Amino acid sequence: MRIAVIGAGSWGTTLADLLVRNGHDVRLWAQEPEVVASINRTHVNDLFLADSHLAEALVASSDLGAAAAGAELLVSAVPSHAVRNVMARLVSAWNPASLRASVSVSKGLEEGTHETMTDVLRDVIPGAPSVALSGPSFAQEVFARQPTAVVAASAFPEAAVLVQQAFSSERFRVYTSDDPLGVQLGGALKNVIAIAAGLLHGLRLGHNTLSALVTRGLAELTRLGQAMGANPMTFAGLAGMGDLILTATGLLSRNRGLGIELAEGKSLDEILASRRTVAEGVRTARVAVELSERTGVELPIAQEVAHILFDGKRPDRAVRDLMERELKPEHWK
Repeated sequence: MRIAVIGAGSWGTTLADLLVRNGHDVRLWAQEPEVVASINRTHVNDLFLADSHLAEALVASSDLGAAAAGAELLVSAVPSHAVRNVMARLVSAWNPASLRASVSVSKGLEEGTHETMTDVLRDVIPGAPSVALSGPSFAQEVFARQPTAVVAASAFPEAAVLVQQAFSSERFRVYTSDDPLGVQLGGALKNVIAIAAGLLHGLRLGHNTLSALVTRGLAELTRLGQAMGANPMTFAGLAGMGDLILTATGLLSRNRGLGIELAEGKSLDEILASRRTVAEGVRTARVAVELSERTGVELPIAQEVAHILFDGKRPDRAVRDLMERELKPEHWK
């Protein structure tokens, strides 16, 4: 297929490389001219995926319309806060007549609207089915051809299968799902729990505490998802428990790393200013609090992470407040 990948961060670049190696004709759009130049000249994304030799057939462009021209599949890999703006710019410069489906690989929820990324894609490109591709998948490990499993979720089964077939390889296994809401809530909200996991590591707390955090964090994801209409079983799958375990424990996790730096005394502004990459959990923490208020679902971990991020609360005090909450049963019948 002719495929356009919009966004040349580490994940977008990795997926573009995967798709080329699967035999597709791929154009990768990058906002940064230096990224376009390095990919086309040396077949390396020096800025976001250094020391990784890309497929030589991969072509990069800084022209949105040219990158998407004739695309049958459109992959949105820009950070979640930029998806609507970038896709609106794309639509104004491109004729989507050949498009069979759009795919979101960004893990976040839109601030203000609380929409998932497939909702945003549907708003901006209404004629094509939208699919969410999510799961436990560090870009560097996927690029290194380490076995990885993810899920393609859509309200349109044929679109989910199309994406499954396009991305699947002997080292990258794609399952399908009919629950795009649950898949995207899991992929977004686990980043908030991952920040908390980093905070615990920075506080020198051990495996007992981390296990409790991950388990109760998964309970928060599931409660909220079910209240919003998602299938609770989705959160026991790749996009829920799988991605949560990876992001809360993996050394490559940007959100966990941000939590560690916060616990070590750095300010949020200081941390964000030192990074070129995005830790999606920061924005998602604010959205999670708003969703908690809107649905009436308690999200105590997400609430405490938001207090630490935006209100200057001390991480050790947040742990104490969580432990001293009213005693409750683990499960309600």
